[in-house]
Amino acid sequence: MTSSTTPYADTAARLGSCLDPARIRAGMALAPYTTFKIGGPADLFVEVQSADELATTVSTVREAGVPWFVLGLGANILVGDLGFRGVVIRNAASHSRWFDDGRVCAESGTIMRDLILEAVRRGWSGLEHYVGIPSSLGGAVWQNLHFLSPAPERSRTMFLAEVFDCCEILAEDGSRRSVDASYVEFGYDDTVFHHRRDVVLTATLKLSSGDPAAMRRIMEENLSWRGARHPWLDWFPSAGSIFKKIEGVGAGRLIDQCGLKGYRCGDAQISTIHANIIVNLGRATAADVRAVIATAQQRVQEKFGYHLEPEIGFIGEF
Repeated sequence: MTSSTTPYADTAARLGSCLDPARIRAGMALAPYTTFKIGGPADLFVEVQSADELATTVSTVREAGVPWFVLGLGANILVGDLGFRGVVIRNAASHSRWFDDGRVCAESGTIMRDLILEAVRRGWSGLEHYVGIPSSLGGAVWQNLHFLSPAPERSRTMFLAEVFDCCEILAEDGSRRSVDASYVEFGYDDTVFHHRRDVVLTATLKLSSGDPAAMRRIMEENLSWRGARHPWLDWFPSAGSIFKKIEGVGAGRLIDQCGLKGYRCGDAQISTIHANIIVNLGRATAADVRAVIATAQQRVQEKFGYHLEPEIGFIGEF
């Protein structure tokens, strides 16, 4: 790219001195990089392929004082139709190291699906519960990935925190260090990373020995259970659950009881399968999605008195 093609010419030049310039692009549409398939262009789009590149890139944009955002698999977010004014850093860092004691240290851009399949192949248990959930490892740590398991009882919610050992971060103050679970402060759909601009570079998980056949059976049961209750991303792009859990009530149940399954604005539709999921029927815009969200919030507030709080992140300009 040439520096004249972006309002962040100086930043692009700095990044070009430490990254392959071919991975630095201006005006890149973000929709293809999200599970919702929605989103306008980033002023500057940078792809990193290692934890070191991620740390260097984040440090560079911090020093430049420009807005920035790290994009993993693009799940659980809605990017605005006007895009992102600043630098979007796509995290494609996916190297991993496996140890004989069941630990795996992987870079934060590693796709959870790939990590799960490799763990099962090696006979290490603990990740099979999360099959079918779109996420990078960094996103899984950030959100404390969870799923109602083990199959077939669905007796409790399993959390990534249960297999978490430590992670390497680039902290807000610019230091690069390893932190444990006490620093991360795992909660339900929450960690310290929601409240600090630390960046997860790598994460180490501690798995236990398991029977690959039993793990594959759990995966099949989880995929079947999930497939009957969630629209498949391959056909119905979405960001997953839109609203935060309301303990003992259920956001989806409230929306369903308002008769909103199938409600649509443009090509954004409340799923006919799961009322807490909005799907993109083909050409949905962020404005369409926000209109559906507003309708669901209004109807639930009027009928039941509950305020639905979004759990997805809203990124960029709308």
